[in-house]
Amino acid sequence: MLFLGVDAGTTALKVGLFDANGSALTIASEEYALVTPSADWVEIDPENYWRALTRAVHAVIAAAPARVNEIAALAISSQGETVIAADENGRALYPAMVWLDNRAHIQAEKISAQFNPREVYAATGNPEIVPMWTACKILWLKENESQVFARAHKFLFVADFLLHRLTGRFVTDGTLACSSLLWDARRNDWWDAMLACVGISRERLAEPVAPGASVGTLTRDAANELGLPQKIVVVAGGMDQSAGAVGAGNIRPGIVSESTGGALTIQATIATRDLDPHQKIPVNVHALPGAFFFVAVCPTGGMTLRWFRDHFAQEEARRAREQNRDAYQLLDEIANTVEPGCEGLTMLPHLMGAFSPEHNAHARGVFAGFTLRHTKAHFMRAILEASAFMLKRNLDALQALGISAPEIFCTGGGAHSSLWLQIKADVLNKPVATLAHNDTAILGSAILAAVAVGAHTSLADACAAMVHRHQQIEPRAATRVAYADAFARYCALYDQLYASKG
Repeated sequence: MLFLGVDAGTTALKVGLFDANGSALTIASEEYALVTPSADWVEIDPENYWRALTRAVHAVIAAAPARVNEIAALAISSQGETVIAADENGRALYPAMVWLDNRAHIQAEKISAQFNPREVYAATGNPEIVPMWTACKILWLKENESQVFARAHKFLFVADFLLHRLTGRFVTDGTLACSSLLWDARRNDWWDAMLACVGISRERLAEPVAPGASVGTLTRDAANELGLPQKIVVVAGGMDQSAGAVGAGNIRPGIVSESTGGALTIQATIATRDLDPHQKIPVNVHALPGAFFFVAVCPTGGMTLRWFRDHFAQEEARRAREQNRDAYQLLDEIANTVEPGCEGLTMLPHLMGAFSPEHNAHARGVFAGFTLRHTKAHFMRAILEASAFMLKRNLDALQALGISAPEIFCTGGGAHSSLWLQIKADVLNKPVATLAHNDTAILGSAILAAVAVGAHTSLADACAAMVHRHQQIEPRAATRVAYADAFARYCALYDQLYASKG
């Protein structure tokens, strides 16, 4: 049997075809562009998710046409918080309000006035009420797009939207719903008090199913459009962070993984629903039955690098096309010519606000300390170092909660960069390890699909068979002083600019 793992991320949708041993037959990726009508708005046409899925599946089939009839199941994971207002046929009525969207400041304040923060954290695991949460976005629609709100049959997450297109069912699961502010993780159900505050009934949300549950088989239309057999079982893969934790083998305490994709996220599995007494780190529902995990989120991790590539690296992009290479490889090469610490240049990568461990939707990106000596290479390296500093700041917060690990598993697109991996190891002063498949969300989705159809008896057995370690990168003692100084500059810069506001 073969399994399709799908992950609809912030800026790209990926599809991987895996066997029961975790070997990838082929992987396809389709990017899509976000629209930012104003500083705090981030939108996308929801149909772009379906178009990307269709193109990526066709690319996978084209690479392995003889194996199509062996595909037993597919699972869909996606970014969280993004909300799509849909009619009774699952068609979008308004652009998807992407999780990065921070327009709902007023609505976040209104909700905050109705709830004690500790009550919210106890119920949802979300440390603060911020505009990115789905509940705030839905309330914004109610107050600013009343006709859309009134016509909406369902308010869906991205995976919900795609699952309906595949099966005709409106379903979701706790791993995806838990970061919406609408989900009561204590009861594993929608939170009635928050629904009442926002002004929606549970009937206007998708039906909850267990993480990794079978939703049904492909509809005839979906099968025809994708070019897949209609018998394929469709599985709820949940939020990308949960699927990514599964794909990293992060299913027991003592393992910490990070994913640098559009966002930078850190996952630490916990056996019971322990909460952060300082209310800094979110606690999410894990795909592992009965388990939870701390998940620290930095909204613009790899997204910052993509922003730099798109706006300031046209020359590298042109050369990359001529040389049939990736522009990021060329940018890595120029960044590697700069010494650790960037000769005093420091960046804050909060292009769409800060979240973990600082909660500050008003934070913005900053470059500080540059002189006539600094070049594009310095700015490029400063972005890589800033991401590593965000990672360290969050790991320090987890350490204060007693969460630590002898090494950190690095996953996502950022794990393709040997320079970035070395910077992370040096900044953390700790080994970082990579896996055979860096795209752990699509592997995790494939693992959930395999378990759903009985190819493996449990999630633990599936991870043991399908997750494989690749390499370990050791920290370099020679960089310790330079990075200690640079990290101190990073922390001081944030505190000087934002601590009084955050």
